[in-house]
Amino acid sequence: MSKAFDVVVIGAGPGGYIAAIRAAQLGFNVACIDEWKNDKGGPAPGGTCTNVGCIPSKALLQSSEHFDHANHHFAEHGISAKDVKMDVAKMIARKDNVVKQNNDGILYLFKKNKVSFFHGRGSFAKAVEGGYEVQVAGDKPDTLVAKQVIIATGSNARALPGTPFDEEHVLSNDGALRIGAVPKKLALIGSGVIGLEMGSVWRRLGADVTILEGLPTFLGAVDEQIAKEAKKAFDKQGLKIELGVKVGDIKTGKKGVSIAYTNAKGEAQTLDADKLIVSIGRVPNTNGLNAEAVGLQLDERGAIVVDGDCKTNLPGVWAVGDVVRGPMLAHKAEEEGVAVAERIAGQHGHVNFNTIPWVIYTSPEIAWVGRTEQQLKADGVKYKAGTFPFLANGRARALGDTTGMVKFLADAATDEILGVHIVGPMASELISEAVVAMEFKASAEDIARICHAHPSLSEATKEAALAVDKRTLNF
Repeated sequence: MSKAFDVVVIGAGPGGYIAAIRAAQLGFNVACIDEWKNDKGGPAPGGTCTNVGCIPSKALLQSSEHFDHANHHFAEHGISAKDVKMDVAKMIARKDNVVKQNNDGILYLFKKNKVSFFHGRGSFAKAVEGGYEVQVAGDKPDTLVAKQVIIATGSNARALPGTPFDEEHVLSNDGALRIGAVPKKLALIGSGVIGLEMGSVWRRLGADVTILEGLPTFLGAVDEQIAKEAKKAFDKQGLKIELGVKVGDIKTGKKGVSIAYTNAKGEAQTLDADKLIVSIGRVPNTNGLNAEAVGLQLDERGAIVVDGDCKTNLPGVWAVGDVVRGPMLAHKAEEEGVAVAERIAGQHGHVNFNTIPWVIYTSPEIAWVGRTEQQLKADGVKYKAGTFPFLANGRARALGDTTGMVKFLADAATDEILGVHIVGPMASELISEAVVAMEFKASAEDIARICHAHPSLSEATKEAALAVDKRTLNF
């Protein structure tokens, strides 16, 4: 016999589990279906982000950063550390434990908010009177009936044509997080978030890392000045980044992988490596959803077609996160999940794509919100720019990390903040002030007038705002 719910959420990644919890808070009878399994076959909610994305990558970044500091920076503080070694197996085990804590935390939140959890793959069976029949395929098959369905099935790593992931030599983000020993030579294709973060992890641990990027510019979506500053830092660290390459044949063997490519000068090259991480983007995951059973509309990329409110072409069916248009970011999915739950309740859910922050958790970190200088120029917007280097920030000096800067872009006439871009220490935390400011349509002058604690990295934000009016106090 089928079980009836007001709302059924398919997928328990950031968009799905947050949507389920918010819907439950609003008084709905909610179920959430998710198929992720841990190494024991049990449920592992949290989606790509928790299991093979945001969370485990940050755990490895933190471990590798500690190792790098012990080897190269402790001496500056008077700390002697000789023969520092990395136990990769223990590092991976810690990462796995961090993931498990997050998995368990989501299951606890479901219980706390009275969300019914079903472990298995959710798919449409058919439309029924007043809603939809949803099948759960897994160890305990089930049938649910929902008045409203929220699809949050996320995305999958995109493979190179003709070169599938074997997760031994050719790795997706999943395999990249499970490398058992430091490779002598590591190759990456794609210098986006995953490429730079995973490249940073294994470079710090001693791998010779080369990143091949097809585009002629580095981090084209990032403000050009910020990207150049980041590139200088990565070059200095020994992270090799080749731009404007064209990848050819990729061959795998017992000893590793060989990548044939043409460099920016048109010269034929070969790169031999122990492992290859492919990070060329992600594709929406609608595998097994059985969209055709109910006539759910997909676009040419396989993404679910939605309007500005995340409504699909079907009444009572919504979709959020990586499986729809917009940036593939966990926090974007969360905001859409909350907004959809509130819209189902007759409220006015809010998601402002213009104030969604972006972060790359390398060292230095890179974070931004709003438009870049090149975008403003292309749009013909008159603007003012102000920058402030961490080199002139007292807290950054005390930390021993003065790489980078904060950059403000403001409307030339109104002084409204149009974009804030940061490369440097703790950029991921500093960007939140800019997001709040832009959401309330603050001016650069507003930030410049706010008292910031001294000494703090956030003072660089204040000084960059002052720089818009050419009146920095410490540089």
